[in-house]
Amino acid sequence: MDIQTLFGLEGKTALVTGGATGIGRMAAEALVRAGATVLMASRKQGACAAVAEELNALGASGKAIGFEGDVGSEEGIEALVAAVKERTDSLDILMNNAGISWGAPLGQFPYHAWEKVMSINVTGLFHLTQALLPMLKASGSVDDPARVINVGSVMGEREMGDGAYSYSASKAAVHHLTRILGKELSGHAVTVNALAPGPFVSRMTAFATADENTREKVGKDVPMKRVGRDEDIAGCMLFLCGKGGAYVTGAIIPVSGGINVMSGGNIFEQAMH
Repeated sequence: MDIQTLFGLEGKTALVTGGATGIGRMAAEALVRAGATVLMASRKQGACAAVAEELNALGASGKAIGFEGDVGSEEGIEALVAAVKERTDSLDILMNNAGISWGAPLGQFPYHAWEKVMSINVTGLFHLTQALLPMLKASGSVDDPARVINVGSVMGEREMGDGAYSYSASKAAVHHLTRILGKELSGHAVTVNALAPGPFVSRMTAFATADENTREKVGKDVPMKRVGRDEDIAGCMLFLCGKGGAYVTGAIIPVSGGINVMSGGNIFEQAMH
């Protein structure tokens, strides 16, 4: 079996929410390079359309289409589903990447920050997936199931608040939903998996990754001594969406440079020396 058979996506159609920046853009580029038609939706139509133009200029075998889409409300999700159906009759891949965060110290964290974060990161993710399930089920088969990729976070795995309490809780919910849907849809030719990234360069992490100096500082605190790169996301996407990932569902893939296995020191280390 050749590499193109394992990881190629010729003829596939994907939707990436929040596709204009960060991890969404990284994933969209990987899918386009692999031959897929990628629908990219974000709240800023101009930004999404501009990125789609950049991706179409790569000369890859796939193509990108950028348009406006908001998963932060029931009306927004209905409009996004309608926009998808206007552009394609089939959907093979759904990447639920759209998300927001909120930071404030413990004791000052506002009540409304929970509803805002949860409405996009959890409620929006679930209801968009639910609304698009008929299209996904129709395109999937036992040998080549449709794919749902949710974007969680290492902060949803480890006890890391860092002032982003509602974000961390929302990503833990994303991981659990991924397992539940992976179980329930396994007999319907749809796989459901999630990425649990550590620090990557994105609009959400711009305060810590916007320039090379701060990225190096952040990277020193990562066990593998760097922040994530485009190819780290691309490799995961091509595995999970290609033939090679057809037998994997309900998995939470740690793309965090080892943060997912960080723990306290060896309590017997001193005694053993």
